[in-house]
Formats: sequence, C-alpha cells, structure tokens
Amino acid sequence: MLPEEWVPLADAHTARADALTAVWRAARDAGRKHAIEDFLFTYYPTRIAHLRRWHPGAGVALVLPDGGAGALEPDTDDPAPDPEDRTTWRWHTTAPSGGAAEGSKTPQIVTLDRTAFLADRGDTVRYVRELLSATASRPGTFGCFGLHEWAMVYRDREAGRDQRHPLPLRLGHAGTDTVVEANPVRCSHFDAFRFFTPEATGRNQLQPTRATQVGLEQPGCLHANMDLYKWCLKLGPAVPGDLLLDAFELARDIRWTDMAASPYDVSEYGVAAVEIETPHGKAEYVRRQREYAQRSNDLRLRLIEVCDTVRRTWAAAPS
Repeated sequence: MLPEEWVPLADAHTARADALTAVWRAARDAGRKHAIEDFLFTYYPTRIAHLRRWHPGAGVALVLPDGGAGALEPDTDDPAPDPEDRTTWRWHTTAPSGGAAEGSKTPQIVTLDRTAFLADRGDTVRYVRELLSATASRPGTFGCFGLHEWAMVYRDREAGRDQRHPLPLRLGHAGTDTVVEANPVRCSHFDAFRFFTPEATGRNQLQPTRATQVGLEQPGCLHANMDLYKWCLKLGPAVPGDLLLDAFELARDIRWTDMAASPYDVSEYGVAAVEIETPHGKAEYVRRQREYAQRSNDLRLRLIEVCDTVRRTWAAAPS
C-alpha cells in the first residue's frame, strides 16, 4: 500500500479508537474508577496506545513515507526509537519495494515478518483458530440469562466475604441469593465459572474447565464473545486495525449489557437494569444475546482468516 492509501487509514483508526475509549479515558483522567469499562483495560490488560496503533494485518506491505529515508537514517543525537517508526516495531521487517523509477532511490516497505511472528506466537495462533472454529460451528444457547454475575456474589454476605464490586446490589443480598436459587444456572464459560462463589459452583449445570473450553464454548455466551477482543490482542500486528476495533466495540457493548443484567445497581452510569428475574428482562437479555451472537460470529470468521493467512507462511516453507 502506498502512503497516500494507508496513512489516512491509520489516522482514521486513531480517531475511532479515541472515540470508542472516550468514556473510560474521561473517568481515568478525572481519577475515577469506572465500574463498567475498567474491565476492558484490567481483565483484558492493554493500553490505549495499543488500541490507537493501526496495523494493516498479515501479508500487507506498506511503502514508507519519503521512501523510508527517515526510518533508515536515525537521529544520532536521540538514540531512543521513535514509537511511530514502524521499522522498529516487534515482528516487523523492511525490504526494498522494487518499484522505484529509473534513477531514483528505491523506496522501502515494512511488513509483518510472519516467520518471526510464528516462531514466538505459533502455538497461540493454532489454539485461537481451533477455539474459534469450534465455537463458530455450534449454535448459540440462550438460556443462561446472565446468571454468572449473580453466581459470583451468591451467599457472599452469609459467608462474610466482600462482594466483587463496590456497587450496591439492586435487590440486596437476600434478594440476589433468591434469584440464583429460583433459576437454573447454565454457564459454559470457564473464565466466568472460575469466579463463582464456592456455594454457587455446584448449582451450575456444567462444570467447565480450561481443558474443556474448546469443547464447550458457544456463540451465545457474552464472555466468549467479549474474548474476541482478547484474541485480537494476543495476535497483535497480524490483526488488521479495523478488526481489532470492531472486536473492542463489541466487547464494550457487551460489557454494558453484562453489567445492566448483573445484580449490581448501575443506575449511576445512566443504565437501565435488564431485570433478568422477570419474564420481560429475560426476553430482553435473550434479544441482546442473539444480536451479539451474530456480530461475534462475523468477527470469528474474520479472525479465523487472520490465523490462516499467518499460518500459510509455515505451509509454504520448505521442510
């Protein structure tokens, strides 16, 4: 891609990242915790700078502005690498583009070094593809009603534990426990189940483990769908920038629903509760689940293609 093609894409990506993170950044800059969006930067540890950095994805070469002259001739008075200099980024390599006019200097291109990337992240690429393919192959299940968040505080008061969030419980401790006891708990996602209270684990109809994750993950699960953002982060520069931000936007949207349907009172954030203890609330939760399942499967297919694009390097390599 020529600079006049990719530089505007990189600028637009940065602007979109800033818009998507505006609420969280405002809370951070004011020194406030954000009970809903902090999760996107703590459970999924990343920095705003990573979200703002655009990558074209594996297999795409960028012609450097000015032919790469600035990148190839570092400022000896300032030996620190320029964070915007793509030639210094991990798993990137440069080469002549081969497209110079006669008598002019050959411009440089920068691209992901897929061989180096796979040497470090090959196992991750294989696992992510296996997990996402298995998840996409299954129909979504839509009967959990977000009770995982309720199971994480079940009988906390009785056991003398502090609850997970400082927010008040919308129905109080006794009311929260009653909801868990009155509804079947059907959580298939290990990374939610592992936070259940000891009193709640036996109530779950499934007993997921890390070893069974590939066999149980399904596209109706809000947390499995939020995790697409995590997998994009794990695959780093192999993931095109638009896919990374699409996954972040989905995770952000799901997180707001996850907390709206939780036992916590999130009214201070201007959020109406999804009252999953009522028939209307259950129906609204399922409606949103189905929408997220469709969005997530579209992203899964794109992320599977990223894995395949990277893995083709190994397939083409001589044995």
